Amino acid sequence: MAQPSTASSQASSSTPALKDAKSLAKANAKPYPGDSPEYRAAREALLAEEVELRRHLWRVAEQRRALPLGGEAEPYRFLDENGKEVGLADLFGPHDTLVTYFWMYGPQRERPCPMCTSFLGSLDIPLRDLDQRVAVAVLGRSPVSRQLAFARERGWRNLRFFQLVGDQFTTTFKLIDDKGFEYPALTVWVRRGDKVFHFWSAESGGTEDPGQDAHGAPEIAPLWNVLDLTPGGRGTGWYPKLDY
Repeated sequence: MAQPSTASSQASSSTPALKDAKSLAKANAKPYPGDSPEYRAAREALLAEEVELRRHLWRVAEQRRALPLGGEAEPYRFLDENGKEVGLADLFGPHDTLVTYFWMYGPQRERPCPMCTSFLGSLDIPLRDLDQRVAVAVLGRSPVSRQLAFARERGWRNLRFFQLVGDQFTTTFKLIDDKGFEYPALTVWVRRGDKVFHFWSAESGGTEDPGQDAHGAPEIAPLWNVLDLTPGGRGTGWYPKLDY
């Protein structure tokens, strides 16, 4: 019988065996006053599934972090809030990782996309925390002054905005269709020396199962995460608005 390699033996000995999710759920459940036996049984079963979900999300995150480098970035150009033309590498600041979000606020739109607005609003406050680890930049086709005017209207104070120069970025990522409709794009880039590489982009569009809406795994928008905790879920027949 073949013997396990030294590396695999070390890995197995250093990684503790995970406890059964159902046992963890039963041992750590926190009953509330008035819970019926039926509720408690259903809640413990759900907690076991939540444990498994957390473990799966952790494994997916590890798999994502282990991705090899993607293609080297093309020479995309942008304008900053001072009108200075900069390259993608300039958006990293002191970091070696950059997260960009292209939002649907092109010059043809009177107002930005409500869903893009909701997502960016959820990023603005924790941006100073994110900046401890990565750089974040918001990309749009409208002049930065126009993007900033809307940001100030919403009370955003921390997001950095840049205007795309030319159509190289939108063409590469297929962010505008033949009718001029824009599509958002969340992308992660890494810098290695003087080169920038594509690392990850959201690609979940079109992968949704019947009866589901398209969203990432994990879903990074707090709006949907909070609604998923409620009995009514995300619901239908409504959509985020810019004004209520």
